[in-house]
Amino acid sequence: MRDTLFALATPPGRGAVAVIRLSGPDSDRVLDALGAGRPTPRVAVVRTLRHQGAILDQALVLRFKAPASYTGEDAAELHLHGGRAVVEAVSTALLDLGVRPAEPGEFTRRAFENGKLDLTQAEAIADLIDAETAEQSAQAVGQLGGALAETYAGFRRDLLTALSLVEAEIDFPDEDIPDALASRAGPVLDALIEDLQRALADGRRGERIRDGYRIVLIGETNAGKSSLFNALVEREAAIVTPIAGTTRDVLDAALVIGGYAVTLSDTAGLRDSDDPVEAEGVRRARARAEAADLRLWVVAPGDPVGPAGALVRPDDLCIRTKADLDRADWLDVPEGIATLTVSPTAGEGLEALTDWLSNRLAADLSGGDFPALTRERHRLRLEEALASVRAGRQALTVAPEMAGEDLRRAAASLARITGEIGVEDVLGEVFASFCIGK
Repeated sequence: MRDTLFALATPPGRGAVAVIRLSGPDSDRVLDALGAGRPTPRVAVVRTLRHQGAILDQALVLRFKAPASYTGEDAAELHLHGGRAVVEAVSTALLDLGVRPAEPGEFTRRAFENGKLDLTQAEAIADLIDAETAEQSAQAVGQLGGALAETYAGFRRDLLTALSLVEAEIDFPDEDIPDALASRAGPVLDALIEDLQRALADGRRGERIRDGYRIVLIGETNAGKSSLFNALVEREAAIVTPIAGTTRDVLDAALVIGGYAVTLSDTAGLRDSDDPVEAEGVRRARARAEAADLRLWVVAPGDPVGPAGALVRPDDLCIRTKADLDRADWLDVPEGIATLTVSPTAGEGLEALTDWLSNRLAADLSGGDFPALTRERHRLRLEEALASVRAGRQALTVAPEMAGEDLRRAAASLARITGEIGVEDVLGEVFASFCIGK
């Protein structure tokens, strides 16, 4: 029998209300021991909690009976007054009654293990708790509602349809089965291959929404990158001086543009240097630029193309800064790279830049034929499934029994995404990211 656990489900510290959650087979016994009795399930009642003759608090108590609870077990919630002393006193009483503190994510792990949700929905709960933008929240809510799970289940249904046709020919070769029955699986597999390819070719938009879209400022020393960085984050985050090479390391800031989470990075000016510190800063700037989703190439009047020109890509943006200097000696921007002119010190052009970035984010991160993949592990399992389906499709014309084994491997890869099979190796990683109490 499982043990019973508890955790504070609200932030620690002083507050109006503090909620302690219980889950496990002894939940009712614990309520009795605290003097709360056994209220009608899912009906909130006010009870005076006591332990060893002392009054702990007058609390709102909610009781849930398995399987109609978040975890699928007997459970309860104690809504306490939010003082530290009250929470500590009730927690001490629960420990005395043999209830143990929960580990991070343990409530949700029990919900998964009891079939209340699948692994993609469990991950969505963590994403929803961590969401800081409307788009992150919307993506997590969709995943929690089963959008991803249903997509993967649809892939698996198509796969099992094809597999049943193949195995029918393998198992009943002498029965009255249409000739070349396995060949009927070919069109099903062809369509599935196309669907898997489209699902994978999403530009990692789900991961970029969840983790933040990476934008990096690059350019020559003293091009105005740090001034632009400060203007966009709306605070003096980077040191700005007339001395070339002031910025030595990568400086990151989180912000929201057009409803999307963005990580904006200011970097060292790109130039050759004998100074080992500056050289390391340039190396980091190059590495960050190469890994970015978008590079903002900042150029001042008179700047050469320089090393930054080799890093920009056709869909990047060139920003002509220091426009208030009223000079026209701008470098020639390569064809295909959009250009905007701004003056961070004068506050000119920043609204146009923000609008451009908002449109770019929406273009990169919205839409798609399928719900966005939100985890690298989803992508890896889909890639495995695709490789196995392709192998099975190729084997179909040689020997159905060979194709059957490939298709079974593909089905197993899809089942691992939602946690139907073989997930013990990933459960610790998934639930370790949760806060205690969830």
